[in-house]
Amino acid sequence: MLDSFTVESPFVRRARRAERRFRLFCFPHAGAGAAAFAGWPDLLPPEVELIALQLPGREDRIGEPPLTDLAVAVRTLGLTMRPYLQGPFAFFGHSGGALLAFELARALRRRGGPQPAHLLLSGQVAPDEPPVAEPIHELPDAEFVAALGALGGTESSIVADPELMRVLLPALRADFTLGERYEHRPEPPLETAMTVFGGYDDERAPEHAMRPWQKQTSGAFRVRMFPGGHFYLNEQAAALTEEIGRVLLGGEQ
Repeated sequence: MLDSFTVESPFVRRARRAERRFRLFCFPHAGAGAAAFAGWPDLLPPEVELIALQLPGREDRIGEPPLTDLAVAVRTLGLTMRPYLQGPFAFFGHSGGALLAFELARALRRRGGPQPAHLLLSGQVAPDEPPVAEPIHELPDAEFVAALGALGGTESSIVADPELMRVLLPALRADFTLGERYEHRPEPPLETAMTVFGGYDDERAPEHAMRPWQKQTSGAFRVRMFPGGHFYLNEQAAALTEEIGRVLLGGEQ
């Protein structure tokens, strides 16, 4: 289903839509790339054009050094996305991708740039809340791989393949380093609407630790929970994309 995407730059994978009313930028979780959203274009309404961001060190960019500094990642994405920030747009990010989406929105505001009409943040504790889960980025390789397997976001066949994991580990560890070393710096709340998504059984980002995202916006705020754990979105893709389409096109701003 990756053929639903057009590769327009090293960072941009776009599913073009002639009837576009909204552009949805998707930021994947730690270790994942654009393929995490390969099935979404077929699930979203035809008026929503999806752009999946591909960071270095992932998938077809596996040979490139991964980004380990959030500020550098935000600055780099801001530059590469600038030509696409036209008309109504929204950001969706899962786990560490939610932090990237949030910080990019704040960076755009500081520079007087366009703001997303909606921030859709998934599986991530509010930025000024203490982490719920123990950090894993400094664990020895064997323990780090075991922790990844327990999270459920990496296929068991990949986790069980030592040769493949040896190739993937640098990017995976870099991504978790980026998210787990995040330090929140207070700024005035954004004005954009915000919807927070999560899994009822997610121990890494439980609902009570996500609700404080409300302090980060003066706009409309809501929380929508789904059955499942940290990677609920893999099993709930149809329900999640249906909800996203409703939020973006149904006037729930």
